[in-house]
Amino acid sequence: QVQLVESGGGLVQAGGSLRLSCAASGSTGNINAMGWYRQAPGKQRVRVATISTGGRPYYTDSVKGRFTISRDNAKNTVYLQMNSLKPEDTADYYCNAYDVVHLEDYWGQGTQVTVAS
Repeated sequence: QVQLVESGGGLVQAGGSLRLSCAASGSTGNINAMGWYRQAPGKQRVRVATISTGGRPYYTDSVKGRFTISRDNAKNTVYLQMNSLKPEDTADYYCNAYDVVHLEDYWGQGTQVTVAS
């Protein structure tokens, strides 16, 4: 089992910045990709950014150039630096970790990000 604990959400004005953190604990040895998904009210959860153990990032088009994902493998922690935030970035953000041995996704409890216009 893997436990994910997120932090860093909150309320920010448009154009502002926030940094999300997600620390993994438990059976972390089989984790490959880690990353962030978000779910806006009434919408499906979608992938925002992920990063492999080797550091290769993926970004959805709407956040490219504004968000940066990074990872500290020694601390089993993934970060999401969000700059130039827009009201459409408002959502609950969920940390995700993928166990490549058991082919299982783990999720954090979610952290709310609200961007005021």
